[in-house]
Amino acid sequence: MPRLAIAQLRPKKGDYGANLQKIGGVLAQIAKLDPPADLVVFPETATSGYFVEGGVRDVAVTAGTLFRDLTVEHEAAGAPPVDVAIGFYEVFQNHFYNSCLYASLGNVSPGHASSGGAAPGIRQVHRKVFLPTYGVFDEERFVDRGREIRAFDTRWGRAAILICEDAWHSLSGTIAALQGAQLVIVPSASPARGTGMDEEGIRLPASVVRWERILRGMADEHGVWVAFASLVGFEGGKGFPGGSVVVSPAGDIVLRGPLFEEAVLTYDVDFEEITRARAEAPLLADLEVNLPHLIKNLGMRDAGGGKRKRAPVKFDAATNGATASRIPHPASRVHVVGRGVEEGDPLAIDPDLARRWLTSFLKDEVVRRRGFTKGIVGLSGGVDSSLTAFLAVEALGKENVIGVRMPYRTSSPESLDHALLVIQTLGIQAVTIDITAAVDGYLAQVEQNGDVDPTRRGNVMARERMIVLFDLSAKYKALPIGTSNKSERLLGYFTWHADDTPPVNPLGDLFKTQVRALARHVGVPEVILRKPPTPDLVPGQTTEGDFGISYDKVDRILYYLIRGMKPTEVVARGFTPEEVAKVAGRLESTHWKRRLPTVAMMSQTAIGEFYLRPVDY
Repeated sequence: MPRLAIAQLRPKKGDYGANLQKIGGVLAQIAKLDPPADLVVFPETATSGYFVEGGVRDVAVTAGTLFRDLTVEHEAAGAPPVDVAIGFYEVFQNHFYNSCLYASLGNVSPGHASSGGAAPGIRQVHRKVFLPTYGVFDEERFVDRGREIRAFDTRWGRAAILICEDAWHSLSGTIAALQGAQLVIVPSASPARGTGMDEEGIRLPASVVRWERILRGMADEHGVWVAFASLVGFEGGKGFPGGSVVVSPAGDIVLRGPLFEEAVLTYDVDFEEITRARAEAPLLADLEVNLPHLIKNLGMRDAGGGKRKRAPVKFDAATNGATASRIPHPASRVHVVGRGVEEGDPLAIDPDLARRWLTSFLKDEVVRRRGFTKGIVGLSGGVDSSLTAFLAVEALGKENVIGVRMPYRTSSPESLDHALLVIQTLGIQAVTIDITAAVDGYLAQVEQNGDVDPTRRGNVMARERMIVLFDLSAKYKALPIGTSNKSERLLGYFTWHADDTPPVNPLGDLFKTQVRALARHVGVPEVILRKPPTPDLVPGQTTEGDFGISYDKVDRILYYLIRGMKPTEVVARGFTPEEVAKVAGRLESTHWKRRLPTVAMMSQTAIGEFYLRPVDY
C-alpha cells in the first residue's frame, strides 16, 4: 500500500534555483513521516511558475539536469528513498516542452516492500499533449506538443501522467488505464475562474468544481486512483487555487487540499480498491473488448468529402401494423428547465469565497511578487475605495495599510467624512493632502482667464491624485492599490493614466453591483453603501447621472454583451434598445483606454509582440 504525498506549492516566478530549494524543503518534511512517502507529486511547472511566456527559454532545463538537481536536494534533505513527479519546462532535442519528470531518488534496499526497480533514475518524462491556446492560455506559442500517453512501471506499481488539459480529454484517461495504470498523476496549473457549487453544496471556484467532476469521472469510469496536484498563488492576477485532490477508483474524493494555500497532503493508496471497483463497474473490461471494433469503424468513416458512399442504416421493419398506444397527458405539468426559464441573478457571487480569493491575491501580488510589506489606498469615501481598504487590511494587516484622502476645494465634505469613517473603523494610518493648490496653480498657468472646461479640470484632479499617491508610495515604501471596478473599466469611466494606474487592483473584475455585495459582507459602513456613487470631480455629479442609466441595468447589459450576445438578444432580456445601445456604444468606443499605448512595430523584437514577458516575471 504505497503512501502518496501531494505538494501544492507556490513557486517563485522564473526562479529555478529558489524553487528547487523549496522542493528540497518539502522532501525534508516528507522524510519525517512514519512510514515515509513512496511518491511525492508536485504541480505543473513547479520549478518556474506557469505564465512565463517568452521566459520559457530562460527557465527550461533538460530532464537530466532536473534529475541531477533533485538528487542533490534529496541528499541534502537526508530523505529516505522516494519517487517524485514534478512539472517543469523542458528542453529536449532542441525543442521546448511543458513536461513532467517521474524519477526515483535514493536506493531502496532489496528487502523493501516496493523494491522493484530499486536503483535511482528517471522512469518517465511525459510531455504535455494537449496545449491550451485560448482565453488566458497561449501555450502553443511557446512550447511544442508531446505525442504520446504511456503508462510505466515504478517501485510500487504502474502509473501514467496527464498534465492539466491532457486530463480534460476522456480518451487520455482511457489510454492510460488500458495500458495498465493503477494511478493517474495529474499535475496542474489551472487558474481559478468563476464561482460554482460542488455536489455537497460547497461554494468553490467554478473551475475547481469542473476539475473535480472531470477527475471523478476519470477514476470512476476506469477504476483507477487519481492524484491531482494544483499550483497555488497568483501570477499577473491569475490565481491558482490549490484544492488538490486524491480520488478513489470508485470516483470518490478521499482527500482535498485547502484553497489558495500551500499544503502537503498524504494518503495511503490501497490498490485492492481497484479490483473491487472494476468488479462492481466493469467499464474498462467493456472497453478492452469493444475498443478494437470501434477504432476499426472510426478509421473507415467518411471524412466529409463525399468520397465514400454512405452505408445504409440497418434496422428491423415495424411489425403487425399496430398503431401506437395513446398515452394520456399527465395530471401535473412536467417542470421545464433550460432556455426561456428564469436563470436567476447572473451577477450573484459568493461573498466569502470572493473575500478569500481577493485577500490571497493581495498577499501574493503586494508582498510575495513585488516585495512590499505595505499598501497605500486613495480613499474617496465611496464604496470601491472603502472595500479596497478593508481587503488590504485583512491581507496585509492594519499597521501596513495607509489611507490617503486627497480633497479639492469643491469636493463634498461628505466624501471626506466617509473616508475618515473608513480610516477610523479600520484603525489604519491616515494622510490628507489637499490638491487644490497644485490643480489650480497648473490651470492658472495654461488658462489665464480662469475659464476651464469641467472635464479638463476633473482629469487634472484625477491625475494629480495619482502623482500624490505614487509619490507617497515612494515615501512610505507602500505599493499603490487600485480601486476601479469592472463596470467603470468596461465603460471607460475613468481618467486615462490616473484612476486605473495602480499596479495591482483587487476589484477590477467585479461589477459595481458585485462590489456592493462584497462590501456589505466585509463590513463597509452602511452609510457609504447607501449613497449614490460619484467621482466627486464636479459638484452634484453622480455616476449614474452621467450614464443616464442605473448600475443594476448597466452591469447586466455589460454581462451579456461581453459574453458575445447581440444587442437584440440583450434587449429580449428586458432592456430597451436605447439602454443597450448606450452601454454598447461606450463599451466599443473605449477599448483604447484598456490597453498600453500603440507602438509602431519595426523589428522582430518589438515589446509586447515578440519580446514577451509577463508583468511579474
